Amino acid sequence: MTTKTLQRAALALAGLLATSGALATEGGGSTYAISAENFIAGAVPPPGFYVMEYLNHYTSDRVKDDQGNAVPIPDFKLRATAAVTRLAWVTPTEVLGGNLVAHAFFPLVDLSVRAGGTKDSRTGLGDVTVGAGIGWHHSPQLHSVIGLDAVLPTGSYDRNRQANLGRNYLSMQTVGILTHIDPNGFNGDVKAALTFNRTNSDTNYRSGNEFIIDYAAGWGLGNGWVVGVGGHVYRQIRDDRINGVAQAGTRGRSQSIGPSVRYANDKGWLITAKLEKEFGVRNRAEGNALWIRTTVPF
Repeated sequence: MTTKTLQRAALALAGLLATSGALATEGGGSTYAISAENFIAGAVPPPGFYVMEYLNHYTSDRVKDDQGNAVPIPDFKLRATAAVTRLAWVTPTEVLGGNLVAHAFFPLVDLSVRAGGTKDSRTGLGDVTVGAGIGWHHSPQLHSVIGLDAVLPTGSYDRNRQANLGRNYLSMQTVGILTHIDPNGFNGDVKAALTFNRTNSDTNYRSGNEFIIDYAAGWGLGNGWVVGVGGHVYRQIRDDRINGVAQAGTRGRSQSIGPSVRYANDKGWLITAKLEKEFGVRNRAEGNALWIRTTVPF
């Protein structure tokens, strides 16, 4: 990529679903909420209706190229703050020995981007995610989930704007989660997702497929608290395409790590929080993110 092309890509970074907290593919965005999950992600609660709130604040002041070098973009600054409401219904219906689950994510996003003497910002609804899955409890300590999500192009999009709240294409995501819980010992979570992207009809740009792992590892203190670390590993596994032609050197990658904490009580209330720093970035913005997640049973 030339510097001019990368600068245009950097200006388009705000076209991500800002809840992702990290950036890749067309314009540097992703429909997947990278690094959103934390401890106890795969332990489906008892049948009932649940409301989860995800709060995310992401900032970046640099963009990395295909070699991991900083791209010289004057006065670049990206800021994304999101409140994402997740509605989840754990049904009593059993499928293959697990509980059938349905959910939907509704992100409200405040997004701003500045680069090369220009600025843009937007606030509103991002791309909505709907999906279903099956959750198993293999033992009091070991739990798992598999699922399929669809990200709908509901967020506002304008190919001539720097800041966009939506991606303007449909994507499908297969998800698998494994969770280990011990109130007085090791706690660990791994969520793996494979994202299949469709074409942006306004640009004829098809973002490459993506593989993402969210992880958390910590130690239970015996009083509802778990302390440890969390983050993500992101790999774009297919080149982007424009008008059906593969674009070499467009695959994004990143990792992150940072301190993570969880608190849960015996009434079903849960809160997790983590602060993470990205590193080893390619073809994406590089920054820092704060994630807070709460669960309230009804």
